[in-house]
Amino acid sequence: MLCSAHVSHGEQAPIKRILLVRTDRLGDVILTLPMLPVLRSCFPDAHIAMLLRRYTGAIIEGNPFVNELIWYDEGAELVPFSTMRRTLRQGRFDAAIVVYPTFRLAWLMFSSGIPVRIGTGYRSYSFLFNRRVYEHRKDARRHEVDYNLNLLSELGCIPSGPPEFSITLPTGLREKVREILKSLGIDPSREIIILHPGSGGSAREWSEKNFGTLAARLGNDPAVQIVVTATGAEAGKAERVVRDSNGIALSLAGTLTLQELAVLIEMSRLFISNSTGPIHVAAALGTPVVGLYPWQTAMSAHRWGPYTNRKIVLTPRTPGDCSDCEGSSVCACMESISVEDAYRAAQSLLDRYRMPITRSSTV
Repeated sequence: MLCSAHVSHGEQAPIKRILLVRTDRLGDVILTLPMLPVLRSCFPDAHIAMLLRRYTGAIIEGNPFVNELIWYDEGAELVPFSTMRRTLRQGRFDAAIVVYPTFRLAWLMFSSGIPVRIGTGYRSYSFLFNRRVYEHRKDARRHEVDYNLNLLSELGCIPSGPPEFSITLPTGLREKVREILKSLGIDPSREIIILHPGSGGSAREWSEKNFGTLAARLGNDPAVQIVVTATGAEAGKAERVVRDSNGIALSLAGTLTLQELAVLIEMSRLFISNSTGPIHVAAALGTPVVGLYPWQTAMSAHRWGPYTNRKIVLTPRTPGDCSDCEGSSVCACMESISVEDAYRAAQSLLDRYRMPITRSSTV
């Protein structure tokens, strides 16, 4: 994706150092990636830095459009405000784009003396931004990628062409992942299908029982190996999927680093999950995905769906806001998506993309 124009704002000084701020979760960071090539196209000689959390940083390391990563946290704690402000002042940034706004971040950009501060115009602290974008993301009228790219208009960057996702994984990591799979009794020469039942609490979820039943059906194909991925905190979900698959699926919960998980996803034939960060990793890497999404506006596929043509998104049979599911461990709305629906979607994508996928040279 290229920048088709560069519009100046009055007597603005040249922008040579840019800070892109996205300090929330993995999926959010992935959906911010298309901003980077546009910024690089608009400002080819600029120093571009990202402020983000360490656990998401692994997916940005090696990105050809980023010069520097700045960590917003240390361990389980945020970097102290005074330390963070000192770091940003030393960075002498000309512009900051706050994609995920909080009062702390807005005040941090202001007090660090960054001349151009871009953020939403709809928060009580928006006066701390001097370039404001007036869009209510909660309405989900557009995809998160499009909301993110629109922030760049305040720097005169007008994207042209489709959004570009770039994930660069370390050389040699694929072989390491193959060895990990072999050590767990998984034959990497078989077609791997990944089921990811968790969402980290970010969305309504299809049940582990359904994932397990789906795994059993897909696993009837001897050419297929079903693996279940999850964070260590959601390992119980993965174990229940394995149980309900009658042992056909194998759990990798908590065994892979983020980069290793990305390699496994890139090696796989299909990724099936609720709305969660790894589904966006799969979409960015070109792996076909089946996504299970609620109709609820704040969680809908219209805003948070996988940004790829290699997808099938399944939603509850009856549109609704899932308000009756509040506080319940099982969402009746999501349960209206049948295992048969998911199985047919999976088979459709497997048939459509049975031939080897040509990957981007950046992967």
